[in-house]
Amino acid sequence: LICFTIMPNHVHMVFSPLNAAQPDKSRSKRKSGKYLLSPIMESLKGYTAGKANKLLGRSGPFWQHESYDRVVRDGSELQRIIKYVLNNPVKAGLTDRPELWKWTYLKDPS
Repeated sequence: LICFTIMPNHVHMVFSPLNAAQPDKSRSKRKSGKYLLSPIMESLKGYTAGKANKLLGRSGPFWQHESYDRVVRDGSELQRIIKYVLNNPVKAGLTDRPELWKWTYLKDPS
């Protein structure tokens, strides 16, 4: 997990799928050994929907079905996307500075 920002009606997240420890024939891994995005998102959405619904005292669908993904091709593109994610609450008028938004995470570069 590189960074995320939780907004009132959506979430931005930047992460890199891990390499699979051992190749297998399941649909959750590519031939390259990288985990596939679809099962990761399905698991993440299912888990967080259950927790959010419990916290809110409700049930039923929580997330919209679709998600938007993007392949990051180099370091400069990664930095641009991280900046976009972290500045989203500022752009939306929810805070004056990204570091003041309570629902943001940025991995320590060390």
